[in-house]
Amino acid sequence: MRYPILIEPGSESTAFGVVVPDLPGCFCAGDTLHEAITAAGEAACAWIDATLDDGGLIPAPSGLDAWHGHPGYAGWTPGVIDVDAARLTLAQSAVAAGA
Repeated sequence: MRYPILIEPGSESTAFGVVVPDLPGCFCAGDTLHEAITAAGEAACAWIDATLDDGGLIPAPSGLDAWHGHPGYAGWTPGVIDVDAARLTLAQSAVAAGA
């Protein structure tokens, strides 16, 4: 599954910020762009795991078009992260089994 992300530019004195807008409250940061994008994938997986543990539903990914030009993210760069569908299947199976 490919979730859109929005990346807030970093600098020598500030980290890159990343939000996964389809997963409310899912955000992270990294000192480099690579670290920030990697952390976004980890944050999305943690968000999904926690939501499944609580019996919640996982929102389907939207397209990048849904966030293009969004006034709350002016100046941010769009991107995507891949969330391993097999990981989701395993997590959902564990929830269904009561693990």
